[in-house]
Parts: sequence; C-alpha cells; structure tokens
Amino acid sequence: MSALKRTPFYDIQKQRNARFVGFGAWELPVQYQSVLSEHQSVRERVGLFDVSHMGEVLIEGPEAFDACQYILTNDVARLEDGKAQYTLMCKADGGIVDDLIIYRQAEDSYFLCINAARIDVDYDHLCTQAKRFDCTLRNVSEQYAQLALQGPKSLDVLAAISDFDFQSMKPFSWVDLVLAGDLSVRVAATGYTGERGVELYCAPTIAEKLWMLIEESGLPHDLALCGLGARDTLRLEMCYALYGNDIDEQHNPLEGNLGWVVKFNKGDFLGRQSLADVKEEGLSRKLVGFKMLSRGIPRHGYTITLEGKEIGVVTSGSHSPTLAEPIGLGYVPIEVAAEGATFDVMVRNKAVKAQVVATPFYKRG
Repeated sequence: MSALKRTPFYDIQKQRNARFVGFGAWELPVQYQSVLSEHQSVRERVGLFDVSHMGEVLIEGPEAFDACQYILTNDVARLEDGKAQYTLMCKADGGIVDDLIIYRQAEDSYFLCINAARIDVDYDHLCTQAKRFDCTLRNVSEQYAQLALQGPKSLDVLAAISDFDFQSMKPFSWVDLVLAGDLSVRVAATGYTGERGVELYCAPTIAEKLWMLIEESGLPHDLALCGLGARDTLRLEMCYALYGNDIDEQHNPLEGNLGWVVKFNKGDFLGRQSLADVKEEGLSRKLVGFKMLSRGIPRHGYTITLEGKEIGVVTSGSHSPTLAEPIGLGYVPIEVAAEGATFDVMVRNKAVKAQVVATPFYKRG
C-alpha cells in the first residue's frame, strides 16, 4: 500500500493501532478495535472518523449560483449563507455523476464536498459544464483535512472546547469557528451515520492538534475511534447511498430513491429532460432495502434471483449490528419492489430467501 495516499491523520492513527486498508487511492483505517464496538459507540455515545479523503471544490464568481443551479439537481435557491444541501450531479441522460453536499458561503461563493474516488471526474465535469457561466472553479482538496464526530454525545464533546452553542445548530447548517485559541475550523451539522453529529474541516497543518483536542474532550464520553467498517454499517442501516455501489452513471436518481433531491420545478438543469421522461414513463427497476429470512449475509455483487432467474444484484449488504440481522440494498424489477415482496439472494451459490422491507432500516429514537 506504499503507493496509496495518506491523510494528515495517518501517523496518529498508526499510533492508535488502526488497521489500514486500501480504499480507492487512499490508505485508510478500517477499524481500531472491532466494527461492532465502533458501530455501537456511534449509536449510543460518540465516535470519531477520519474522512480527509473527501474532495472539496470552490465555485465563485458573478454567475456561481447559476452554474450550481444548472449543474446540480437540488434547488440551490433554497440555500442561505451558512446553510448546506445534499444534492446530485447528473449527466444529460440522467446518470448520476456523484452525490455531494453544497455549502453556500455567499451569494457568489459555493463550497462543494465530493466523493474521494470521484474528485478528478467531478472536477472535469464541473469545469466542462461551468464554461458557459461567469465563474471560476478551484479544486481545493489538498487544502483540507476532515473529521466526522458522530453520535448522541458528539455535541457534548464539542461543548468542552468552545463556548459556541452547538445544540442550536440545525441539520445542514455550518459555521466557521476558532477553537482552542488558534484552530480555524469549519463545523458542519452533517454526517453519514444517521446520528446527530458534525463534520469538521481544517487545514492539514493543524489536523493532529484538532484530533488530540477532540480525543481529550471526548474522554468523559467514552469517545471511540472509528474506521471505514463501522462507517459502512452505519450508513447502510440508514440506506445512505454509497457511490460506486448503490448509485453510479448507469443509474438515475429516481430509481435510486433519490428523487427527493431532483427539483423539476426550479427550471432547467443538466439531465432534467431525461429524468422527466423517466418520471412520465415510469420506472422499470428500483433500489430496494431487504432483510434475509434465512441464514446468510448479502454482499456487494451477489446475484438476486426469482424462481431461478437472475433479476438483479446486491449493491450493499452486511449484518446490521443495531438490528441484529442481515440487511441489504439492491436493484430489482419494479414488479417485485413493493414492501413484502420476496426473492432469493445467491449466497455462496445457495439461494437464500429475502424480503423487501420499509427503509431506512434504522430510525433514530
């Protein structure tokens, strides 16, 4: 893994006995203790994740808003300064280029957080589509480290290091703060776990100092260091899409259960006509959540069958630590996508019965 990129937190994670894996172009911790214990810590208390592999892009200029409104599917006009929004980028045919979060910094300045494996593709797509607008784009991914502090006690951890009223932050709001006297940090009320929490952006030069500050303030709350393993099981329980597994350029937002971030009434945007056609014609397939009715854990890539005929594929699957049962996501024909429908998942060449269930699998109490 020597050729893989490392985040600014690599050395401190190694000191904490993290077990590393290759994830795209990055060497990242998959776990520290166990996926189960880290998962439970986030659901019950608080966990800390290194997500510095994510990418960041700035779009600025007189027509930055117009560019974002055209390139993205959600309605950027709904944003105010200090607010963020989950959204998608689509191709003209409606295929999903990426899912991302856009932050409004000013009327003419927007900050995008994009997926690590899509940084180059996304930036090329953004630059190509933004040419018609009076704005400038910069890939600023190297200028940021990022941590995710997630769980019911996450805001209590932050309260120990700042007088700011974090409890007043609404979901998808953000604020720039100075912590511990000299640490400039962007605190965003966002996350990928389904629990209350924040994502923290900072310069790589202060990354380790921020980590240690959070570790220390998290001690009274039994803060757990968490890796990619728990991040995946947490997001799966919430049915949060993973790009490259659940969504990609071969699937559109409507069949991927992301139609809620496609705002047809905002005016023209890239992919609008193709998605409007899909909406009018109706879906032929849909991403569904399912649970296994017999013993067997579904995994990404496993075949879904009905009466011995292949009808789909598992996009994500695992044993759910919270629900204590195997769960998964997969695309199936629309006629077997209704709640209660059954099919088989081929687990090690054995057909195991599964049933479509309501999603998300987990709802925060």
